[in-house]
Amino acid sequence: MVICGDDGLAHRLAVELDAVCGEAVTVVLPSRRDGRGAEIAALHRDPHSPIELLVAAHPDEQILRTAGVQRAAALALTYADDQVNMTAALLARGLNPSIRLVIRMFNRERGRHLERLLDRAAAEGTGGIDDPRPDMSTTVLSDADTAVPELVAAAAVGHGHTLQVEGKVFRGVVRPAGSPPRSTDLATLAVLSGAHQDDPASDDSPETPGEEGTQLLPDTRTAYHRQFTHGRLMLEEVTHRHAPEPAAGERGGPVGGWLRARLAHLPWRVFLSREVIAVFGVLAAIVVALAAATALFAHEHPWWKNVYLPLLDIFTMGDPATDEAVARRVLQLVAGFVGLAVLPLVVAATMNATEAFRSASVGLAPSDDLTDHIVVVGLGKIGTRVLAQLRTTDHKVVAVERDPHARGVALARELDVPLVLEDAGTPGVLDRARIRHSRSLLVLTRDDGENLDIVMAARETTPSVRVVMRLYDDDFAATVQRTLRASYPQAPTRSRSVSALAAPSFAAAMMGRHVVG
Repeated sequence: MVICGDDGLAHRLAVELDAVCGEAVTVVLPSRRDGRGAEIAALHRDPHSPIELLVAAHPDEQILRTAGVQRAAALALTYADDQVNMTAALLARGLNPSIRLVIRMFNRERGRHLERLLDRAAAEGTGGIDDPRPDMSTTVLSDADTAVPELVAAAAVGHGHTLQVEGKVFRGVVRPAGSPPRSTDLATLAVLSGAHQDDPASDDSPETPGEEGTQLLPDTRTAYHRQFTHGRLMLEEVTHRHAPEPAAGERGGPVGGWLRARLAHLPWRVFLSREVIAVFGVLAAIVVALAAATALFAHEHPWWKNVYLPLLDIFTMGDPATDEAVARRVLQLVAGFVGLAVLPLVVAATMNATEAFRSASVGLAPSDDLTDHIVVVGLGKIGTRVLAQLRTTDHKVVAVERDPHARGVALARELDVPLVLEDAGTPGVLDRARIRHSRSLLVLTRDDGENLDIVMAARETTPSVRVVMRLYDDDFAATVQRTLRASYPQAPTRSRSVSALAAPSFAAAMMGRHVVG
């Protein structure tokens, strides 16, 4: 099997195929000295590992031939660039029409089109669409989509071992003997043995002989009759229900209530900043001075002309005072020069305040009574998918992102998710996200150190909050999780590596299996 890539996913995938599946693996690396490339090179130096290395800047046709793609069973393309993966996949399909292709792509629509195109090319190359060869397949996967259900489950459900199929989330739960059926129970996965009826992790195995042993996927009759005497492992659908929304009359009508809430949370204070007040204060003082001078020397009547004419002169909107008194002409010239000096400052202050208002109004501050919500920090590639998944399961969410142009900011606005556009590491920002009243904190930025800083700060203010953080380095993630659990034994802490979560699905696809969830 051939893997092209050098990041955490490629490293994890190489380990999975070698150690777990026992496959012979060739890895095409851009460099063996940088980042994960060094770790894969270390696997190559292990005498007990059959992993071979091939260093090449790009996976062109010659490199793919050298890696043995024309006789390989499967090829995984795990570069972070969709374009590079797509080009290499097209070349590989031409070299070996029956090879299994597993392609990492972020763009879902492009991935679906590519999958159909490559499968059609494989069918043509092997004798037609109806060719029954089972090895002919193309699988396009996203590490983000593969990892997101586990991240969501860890934050929303509290533990892993979940399954996502077509937008729904499921988990396996043990029902003790005699427990009544629940509406969320969908199927009996196993009837546990009498000796270990409530412990699915015991030494008892599915191969235990006899009727009293654990039975995987029992028939309906057995599952029904033994629910009173044996523990059962059930497939449960994970649901989350909120308290009923107040009636339209109680909140002033759906439109009026929404509009008042939006107007109340808009950042009007930016127009009262020190800069804006100073500039417009100077402008007002100049107008008052010119109005007083006009009243004393130009003798304009009625009184409102003493203010109106200087304003026209400052903004260069008045007619030349050629037929008026000398004092009036002099004051018009003075007002014109003052306008040249002050107006750029007025325009700059107004534009800065408007931009600050626009940026701040992108987010919708959480309401003061919001509780039992999930705080998501970081709306990049992973955070955006997590936000979308949480909203499809009707969880209440507050997002925190420092970049107003981040990928998930537009989605948060579209979903009316409360959004705090500030750095989560700044003191007080998590408090504005109501972290003390939340059920979970998901920290998903791309920087391991920043994620750890945010989690440690959250732990100091809210020791009992459930924390799930994304950490790129697997060893670092394990160390952090052990340390935080030891320091806060009563607070659940989960550290997750996206590459570690995604690698098993990529490996299963390379083995020819279709991964549902």
